[in-house]
Amino acid sequence: MGDGAAELRRELRDLVHAHVPADYLGAFTDDPADLEVAQQFCRLLADKGLLCLSWPAEFGGGGASAWEQTVVREEMWAHHEPRGAQYMGVNWVGPTIMRHGTEGQQRQHLPPIGRGEVIWCQGFSEPEAGSDLASLRTTARRDGDGWLVSGQKIWTSYATMAQWCFLLARTSRGEKKQQGLTIFLVPMSDPAITVRPIDCMMGPHHLNEVFFDDLRVTDADVLGTIGDGWSIVQDVLAFERVGIARYARCERLLQAAPKALGEGWELLPAELRARWSRMLLHCRRARLLAYRLVSLQSSGRVAPGDAASYRIAVTKLDQDSAEVLMEILAEIPSEHAGTAVAQWFRGEVQDHWKYSQASTVSSGSIEMQRILLSRALLAAS
Repeated sequence: MGDGAAELRRELRDLVHAHVPADYLGAFTDDPADLEVAQQFCRLLADKGLLCLSWPAEFGGGGASAWEQTVVREEMWAHHEPRGAQYMGVNWVGPTIMRHGTEGQQRQHLPPIGRGEVIWCQGFSEPEAGSDLASLRTTARRDGDGWLVSGQKIWTSYATMAQWCFLLARTSRGEKKQQGLTIFLVPMSDPAITVRPIDCMMGPHHLNEVFFDDLRVTDADVLGTIGDGWSIVQDVLAFERVGIARYARCERLLQAAPKALGEGWELLPAELRARWSRMLLHCRRARLLAYRLVSLQSSGRVAPGDAASYRIAVTKLDQDSAEVLMEILAEIPSEHAGTAVAQWFRGEVQDHWKYSQASTVSSGSIEMQRILLSRALLAAS
């Protein structure tokens, strides 16, 4: 990536060290102070021009390369994403509005995202339409000069804290189920929207049900063309699935294991150390796949199969590395367990294992990714 990327990486690590507590495990815990850490850190990054580093200058960004933005993604994810839920607005909501939004929508939504002031949630999945998203039942029906939206979304991350929702609804029926879908940009403060949290081991804010009871929207809230929302969804998924550098956290924890165990590292079973080495190799593989996608995305040539191959590799890495790390954790010598580095490692690994359990389901299940990849391979043969 060059000297500039290395300097940027050092700057980001210095900022994290100075402004994020050492025991920080993400914004979405039971402690409201963790969310405030993320909000403050976002504003700090925005003030330094680092929050939307690769956005075009015309939209308030730094005009940096995709590779510099990749450095930001890696360092943020490696350190428990201290941007909190802002990564959603920065990585794909903002770029999608740049590409498909009207001038008015760009003026309204991009500056608050760029300042780190607004949180978005994604209204896609439904009880009967998760992996098969195009089968959704939430409908928007014409009512005078606007629309009335009714239906239910589920597994909606950050819905309890978000100010805006990127909502997919059906506005008409076509020959194919992907036809007649439309994106709406809607405020979560509307009384026609009800949010019900879903308890889970990942903590508050992560999973929610969202109900729309005749939510009134207008044509000004439509992103892109009415009925052509599926093409925007494809853009969103490409941005979303490339945007999370899961391999960065895996590699950071694997590299920390020898120090965390101290003298106990030399006593690890040979088979476990071999698996540890294999996980590091898989980290590098996932990183190279991510870099390939960044290159393809820069030229506008990302295909579903490209994103799917990366998603399969990185989500499997997430889970497999978590299992290896948990086994290594159990081998910390009792006389070393009370040290600061061992305690830090324990908290990090347990948190990583907890989140990894959902990695092969969220943002498109691994089964669907395998189907997409298989179709791409068959089409190319």
